[in-house]
Amino acid sequence: MLTEVLAYLRNWFERAKFFGIFQIKNGTLRTQYSNGIAFLEITPKDGQYIRIIGSALNDGVYQWPVEGLQDEEFDGAVWLLAVPPILSAIVKDIEDWQAKNGSADSAAMSPFQSESFGGYSYSKGSSASGGSAMTWQDAFKGRLSPWRKI
Repeated sequence: MLTEVLAYLRNWFERAKFFGIFQIKNGTLRTQYSNGIAFLEITPKDGQYIRIIGSALNDGVYQWPVEGLQDEEFDGAVWLLAVPPILSAIVKDIEDWQAKNGSADSAAMSPFQSESFGGYSYSKGSSASGGSAMTWQDAFKGRLSPWRKI
């Protein structure tokens, strides 16, 4: 979900970018020097987020130390990120909201504005854009706006 939120914000909070040939082996991320011989290990700080781009198996945003990366070698980029802790907390709230409202069978995702049958009824608010279904982007727009880039 963090990857989706950062893409929505168009803000990756990047602090350093590494480009070139990368190797992921046994959970360790290394980058190749330009001479093609030696590898330099990239070591983000514990808890820091990284973004992997150009990988066939591991693209995305991860919190260091990362477990479960698949071994591969790829030509791409690795960014070291500095995501504010308050934004991480908002992402958790979005995940909770999605769990409650985001499933295809939830009232929030129904194509109907209101419905009533057999003693059950609901009415939902409309999104700020005038659509009938409110998305996490609509629900959290105000809280996310300080970090959104044009």
